[in-house]
Amino acid sequence: MTIREEIEQWEDRYLSPFASRSAKSAGRDVAEEECDIRPVYQRDRDRILHSNSFRRLKDKTQVFLAPEGDHYRTRLTHTLEVSQNARTIAKALRLNEDLTEAIALGHDIGHTPFGHAGERALARVCPEGFEHNVQSVRIVEVLEKRGAGLNLTKEVRDGILNHKTKGMPSTLEGKIVRFSDKIAYIHHDMDDAIRGRILSEEDIPKELRNTLGNTTTKRFDCFTHDIIRNSAGKNDICMSDEISEAMAELRSFMFDRVYTNPLVKGEEKKAERLVEFLYDFFLHNRDRLPDEYITLVNERGTSIERAVCDYVSSMTDRYAVGIFNELFLPDSWKEM
Repeated sequence: MTIREEIEQWEDRYLSPFASRSAKSAGRDVAEEECDIRPVYQRDRDRILHSNSFRRLKDKTQVFLAPEGDHYRTRLTHTLEVSQNARTIAKALRLNEDLTEAIALGHDIGHTPFGHAGERALARVCPEGFEHNVQSVRIVEVLEKRGAGLNLTKEVRDGILNHKTKGMPSTLEGKIVRFSDKIAYIHHDMDDAIRGRILSEEDIPKELRNTLGNTTTKRFDCFTHDIIRNSAGKNDICMSDEISEAMAELRSFMFDRVYTNPLVKGEEKKAERLVEFLYDFFLHNRDRLPDEYITLVNERGTSIERAVCDYVSSMTDRYAVGIFNELFLPDSWKEM
């Protein structure tokens, strides 16, 4: 018996009856020989972790564009915080931690440079539209490994696709990530806003502090415990009505005071215009695209609009600025 088979047997004995079991995965689009050590979801987790797209998250904006200070979140640290919280919940409910972590690590790899500003820009200019969750699935199915994709299991791809509020994953592990994403960004975006003096703790409505806690850490703890208490022994992942309503109110507060705050978002129009410039340039100068994107158009039937979206959305903030400067600034200005 292999180590993988021993782990699969352990899952059968120990995990909740509602958990996803590695041995019962719906599988991959392209059949592969099984690993003798790692079950399928662990292999998926490892493939995402070692991908180029995952590494690029370290230089992509979460909320604050080029903040002054070393402790503000990036898209990578957001992803790691989602993963940590999701695994905590999965472990407590005896669900599949490997599947949960794979979905969490992959959920945002399709994000654009400059956070949601870049996403809005590409959605506006690309006739085929753009959504980061759909792009994340496209990356793992088509774009990674120079067009080979990562060949992930259906359960991981489903969780990545449906992590946004409007989605509904088919597994409990995917539902955990869907909740953990919201918990993480509410928690760390508020923490960053307080660090940046956009908010103070006293600005948060008193009734919300009374219900959820009077520090970011206590509120994070409240959300996590409430999900575990209300989901234990159920074929669902859910919160109590009281905490769910308070969470929605806190999220609305964050949209009013942070996500649409000119002090935070004042530079985003510039970022959007930069992304639009890059999209327009490569759309009309396809010979300047890297070879792998030209191959998508010439050999795989991808539209030029989608291939340009693939390229521009893959850029880090720094790379996008560098390409913009190279294309649009006179050489003499670059030294100024």
